[in-house]
Amino acid sequence: MTRHLITSALPYINGVKHLGNLIGSMLPSDLYARYLRARGEEVLFICATDEHGTPAELAAREKGQDVAEFCAEQHKVQADLGAAFDLSFDYFGRSSSPQNKELTQHFGKKLLENGFIDERITRQVYSIDDDRFLPDRYVEGTCPHCGYDKARGDQCESCTRLLDPTDLLEPRSAVSGSTNLEIRESKHLFLLQSKLADEIRVWVNRHQDWPVLVSSIALKWLDEGLHDRGITRDLKWGVPVDRPGLEDKVYYVWFDAPIEYIAATKEWADEDPENRDWKSWWYEADDVRYVQVMAKDNVPFHTVTFPGTILGSREPWKMVDYIKGFNWLNYYGGKFSTSQKRGIFMSDAVELLPSDYWRYYLLANAPETSDASFTWDGFSGTVNKDLADILGNFVNRTLKFCSSKFGDQLPEGGEAGEAEAALARALTERLEAYNTHMGDLQIRKAMQELRAIWALGNEYLTEAAPWTAFKTDPEAAAQSLRIAVNLIRIFAVLSAPVIPNAAQKMAACLGLTLNSTDWIEGDMLTELQTLKPGHGFDIPDVLFRKISDEEVAGWEERFGGES
Repeated sequence: MTRHLITSALPYINGVKHLGNLIGSMLPSDLYARYLRARGEEVLFICATDEHGTPAELAAREKGQDVAEFCAEQHKVQADLGAAFDLSFDYFGRSSSPQNKELTQHFGKKLLENGFIDERITRQVYSIDDDRFLPDRYVEGTCPHCGYDKARGDQCESCTRLLDPTDLLEPRSAVSGSTNLEIRESKHLFLLQSKLADEIRVWVNRHQDWPVLVSSIALKWLDEGLHDRGITRDLKWGVPVDRPGLEDKVYYVWFDAPIEYIAATKEWADEDPENRDWKSWWYEADDVRYVQVMAKDNVPFHTVTFPGTILGSREPWKMVDYIKGFNWLNYYGGKFSTSQKRGIFMSDAVELLPSDYWRYYLLANAPETSDASFTWDGFSGTVNKDLADILGNFVNRTLKFCSSKFGDQLPEGGEAGEAEAALARALTERLEAYNTHMGDLQIRKAMQELRAIWALGNEYLTEAAPWTAFKTDPEAAAQSLRIAVNLIRIFAVLSAPVIPNAAQKMAACLGLTLNSTDWIEGDMLTELQTLKPGHGFDIPDVLFRKISDEEVAGWEERFGGES
């Protein structure tokens, strides 16, 4: 039986993540993990904070904290927000862990032994005013490719091109803003990607099922030619290189961060070593299907650099089978940005509304085929129509009417007929499509099918019209209401990966406990009659409230953006 390993791109440690980070990796990977668990699959869902590199140092400096203290504090902040959004990580680790230090140094030594690391003297930016070398992200300037004036020395945030600090036009120190810079020599290690390029291309070409977004980025890099990449930096915070003559160097954050996927699994196992085996998930793991989820700016490192590290080790580590890449979610046409504090951040979102509102909206509008743009009008429209009207209203009006006419137990009377058989056929068709899209990680298509399943309930109830039938044929009204209440159970199960809290509330009002391994697998007409006459129920509070125009206007004023 296949086991499923799922990793989300690691959220960086420097501050609360915005909604673009959430939908770009953590939320869709959680959806997939929850769905597979519900189908009875064995799943290990791993994530961690990415804690090394210059932004962590800069953020700690800005707060007047030691960088280790800052990272420990921010890890808790991010773990708590993940829990607030019901992200069901099996383990949420830290790239500053001893396990990651051990494994990163292991890969560094293996690559060196196998001839894929070279020691070179580099010309590097030195800040005279700061009296220090400036690693890539400590240098800011104008991108030579697209003209973005806040590009960093490792990558342009606008056009995603990889850069070296010396590529930047009008460079300045990110520490002090000083332009009093010069170039000095420094010794560093380079990963010889050029020697691994053919192997990486063969590996990439084996994955014909990858999304076009992912494969096109990987092939673009390969077609342009892989350059040997510096994998050490002049920093104190990071994984020490552990090599004579390089005692003052650490591994580049983009070298050690993907290794943390493995290390976080070891962190998980080390908490309960008698019952958890991390290596079986990663080493000679032929029974594991490994899925990575990330935004498009992370794709090059996961399709080229990290695979090169694994291939170059000449060891049988598990390599990714499927990469789900996302475009960017923008904020009113401009980019969300942690560094520029632009957009809606996870802490703001859960302060405004429960997590299910955000989970559904983001998944229903996931930026899969192109960049998408968040607007408050779009958000409120989706919530009000899909969650409040189609789903929430169906649950509340069904249970309220049933209670008012028959009491708080499912009534007896009537038998299923052609209308119910037609409903069962339509549900079967929609569920098959829902399962297909969820299995293929086609997020928006899956959400469209889920919405259509909810809509079938409203269509059935409108046609059956128990409020009218009750006057002349109370048994027909009773029968249609039993079907409608059974639909609430079905909706709860199928919605649980998407809106877990609301799903639990739907189940609870029917006196049911929703288990993580529940799914609708049987004959749909039987499923529609699972709850029998006499089964008790409660009327829940409103599942989803509508968002008012006044609230939208207030949020636009608070967070920026205009309709």
